[in-house]
Amino acid sequence: MDFFGTAVFALTGSIKGIAHRLDLLGVVVLGCTVGIGGGVLRDSALGLTPASALEDPRYLLFCILVSLLVFLFPRKWLAGNRNIILYADAVGLGVFTAIGNAKAMQSGVPNITVVLSGVITATGGGVIRDLLVRTIPSVLKYDFYATASLLGGLLYCLLYSFDVPRVPLFWSVAVCVFLLRIIAFYRHLKLPQKR
Repeated sequence: MDFFGTAVFALTGSIKGIAHRLDLLGVVVLGCTVGIGGGVLRDSALGLTPASALEDPRYLLFCILVSLLVFLFPRKWLAGNRNIILYADAVGLGVFTAIGNAKAMQSGVPNITVVLSGVITATGGGVIRDLLVRTIPSVLKYDFYATASLLGGLLYCLLYSFDVPRVPLFWSVAVCVFLLRIIAFYRHLKLPQKR
């Protein structure tokens, strides 16, 4: 699931690179940034060095391959399949939240760190991506994105306290975050903004 989430986020990162009319290298850099950025930030914060995404070359290879494939797709195809991209991104958000929660819990850190670890894993790469293209990180301004990850982390800690087995625990959180993201998108749910 880690490789799957990496590939999905590399897809969204490289599409953002194309939207900003970056060259091939720029598209690959954004794909790799979103694909492994959150995991690298998480592992660094937890003191797990070197980060797993940098120890295993398959992570970067997945990101590069996905980015190259996206670069080869016609721009019209990418624009016409936004729903596929939305759902793929929501799956990645759920999977990476649960992975971040699980990795932090295995490290024996407090529950608040477990929750934040899921959020960092799921959104950290996207924050770096947005900074690279000089925009306010979307998780701070739009959508019910980081909030869905945060709520998923709280659910993880709750279910863990009831000794829910590891696999059902993982999937419960991943599915919950996915559903929250999709429902929020279609219902236009957002956190309040100061007017």
